[in-house]
Amino acid sequence: MKFQTSKGDFVLQVTKDWAPHGVDRFFDLVQTDFFNGARFFRVTARIVQFGINGDPKISALWRESRILDDPVKQSNTKGRIAFAALQDPNSRTVQVFINSVDNKMLDKSRFSPFGEVVSGMEVVSSIYSGYGDSPPRGNGPVQDMIQLQGNAYLEKSFPRLDYIKKASIE
Repeated sequence: MKFQTSKGDFVLQVTKDWAPHGVDRFFDLVQTDFFNGARFFRVTARIVQFGINGDPKISALWRESRILDDPVKQSNTKGRIAFAALQDPNSRTVQVFINSVDNKMLDKSRFSPFGEVVSGMEVVSSIYSGYGDSPPRGNGPVQDMIQLQGNAYLEKSFPRLDYIKKASIE
């Protein structure tokens, strides 16, 4: 899958054997243009996170659409992508993160990688990280505000965030 971003392009290869529920959801999101226009809203030294649609109405449609957990078959090493989750089982919805470093400690917390960056990891590494994590650990956007106000909130309060121009299946 190709992601054209404000920083350049990167390509993800997803592997259904690694996490079938995650791969199916990711395909659905890419096929429905869900990621187009989405901001990379949480960028730390360890991860690059995205997956809240810029339109609050679209976000609301997906917010409670949870998917079953996949067993962790691969490790969260640099370049691998996984769905973010709450502490509750089967709480994954639409947010994903790319590991910027080896995060093997996440393997014990149900974060099941479903793919990896096969081209353009330098683009992922260059995504704007100046706001850091979400409060209280950083000065980044509040996820609830993104859900409620979408890109209008991000463009006003966090104008330097990089974003996805277009995600497509190759």
